[in-house]
Amino acid sequence: MRSKKYFINVLTSLLLEIVVLINGFIIPRLIIGKFGSNVNGLVSSIVNFLGYITLLESGFGPVVKATLYKPIANKDKDSIKRILKSAENFFRMIAIIFLFYIVVLALIYPKVINKEFSFIFTFSLVLIISISTFAEYFFGMTYKLYLQAEQNTYIISFIQIGTYIFSIISIVICINSGASIHVVKLVSGLIFILRPLLQNFYVKKKYKINLKNVKEKYVIENKWDGLAQHIAYVIHTNTDVTVLTIFSNLAEVSVYSVYHLVANGIKKVISIFSSSVSATFGDMIAKNEKENLNKKFNIYGTIYYTIVTIVFACAMILIVPFVRIYVHNVKDVNYERYSFGYLLTISEYVYMICLPYRTLIFSAGKFKEIRRGSWIEAILNIIISILLVNKFGIVGVAIGTIIAMSYRAVELIYFANKNILECRNSRIIKRVVLIIIETVLINIICYFANIGYSGTIINWVINALITFAVSSILVFVINLVIYKKEFQEAFQTIFSIFKKRKKNEAV
Repeated sequence: MRSKKYFINVLTSLLLEIVVLINGFIIPRLIIGKFGSNVNGLVSSIVNFLGYITLLESGFGPVVKATLYKPIANKDKDSIKRILKSAENFFRMIAIIFLFYIVVLALIYPKVINKEFSFIFTFSLVLIISISTFAEYFFGMTYKLYLQAEQNTYIISFIQIGTYIFSIISIVICINSGASIHVVKLVSGLIFILRPLLQNFYVKKKYKINLKNVKEKYVIENKWDGLAQHIAYVIHTNTDVTVLTIFSNLAEVSVYSVYHLVANGIKKVISIFSSSVSATFGDMIAKNEKENLNKKFNIYGTIYYTIVTIVFACAMILIVPFVRIYVHNVKDVNYERYSFGYLLTISEYVYMICLPYRTLIFSAGKFKEIRRGSWIEAILNIIISILLVNKFGIVGVAIGTIIAMSYRAVELIYFANKNILECRNSRIIKRVVLIIIETVLINIICYFANIGYSGTIINWVINALITFAVSSILVFVINLVIYKKEFQEAFQTIFSIFKKRKKNEAV
């Protein structure tokens, strides 16, 4: 049952991320083409600053999910309702505080941060862009966490896919009809309000959960222990744009956002394999299945790191040629930044290497134990980025992220191996060395074969296919030789899922 749910969640999450990628590539390009790079940088910067409100969440979401695993496994509905009620009260408090934050940001941002647009233009845009975030916290965050803990992520994916498609169509119509950026973002925001409302409706209808009559409070232990991890993640996500907004200009923010769009899109697609399996790990940990957890994590890691190596090795080679094509005919700023594209891809590469261990630690509810490393990561990222941005510009913030993430990766991997998996670090060291060797070999082969460096869209697609083929063959052959047993067990698991499904359909 676990394997089947995981498989369904991965497929639907993958479909969602494909839709998100399409949205991410279409909308910013239309905004750049219609309104210019400065407006695109402004929108990206506002979204970034609004993202800091999630600091108030304090890492509470992962703690709630970790708390829900045991009562869900035991089918303790009373405890589930009490946990969800406490979560709902918390997130609605954040939503109210968010209203005050929006007003303050809308008043201060145009005067202090941004001087390229009028006060009214920027003030109103901040208010409009904030609509969907407020709705998410006030109406839907609690039920989203419940669906994730129930291993029913596919429901969330279907709802989001529908709203994204609706949003893309509406925005394309608005821009082509000559609507202003304010109208474009307002239409998008109103559509995304449907997400939390639909999640709310589905959970109440499907699971018969009514939180209105829940009066007894549930004290969620260690609810602040996720604070450090959450702050580190928010800083990892937002620091670069914030530093560029303050110490550089909105055009550079636009350059960063375009490259980050590609790298982050790839990261999110790969992250599906971790987010979809978190509830499965949580269930195993709740039931104290240590041997099964270790075995399944090893199999999962083999497949995961094979995919990560192939995809990010390709991304290093193809990201700049893609961006060149993506912003073709845009002359207001130079988007062709080879060193930055390479470094940004490496920073996300490092993040993806430690992600399975981060997921495992969160599934085990071990937030307090790793909070010190989270603070160190956050401080390193901020200080190094600020120190380097004046001399190296956009490249400096990427270097800051790489150094901070490298420290964090070592810390998370060491902790998980010692305290959860109870295994030696030699296994992951072997994997990382292999990843580096494979990535270097792929880059060398593609460099001397002059693959990935052409300029037209057709040639880029051909080179992308060749690069992917070279990467896949090289990585799969090496990994199949070294991790033969793990691959066999993984294929057996997938085969058994299809076999059971066919058997059920026949019955």
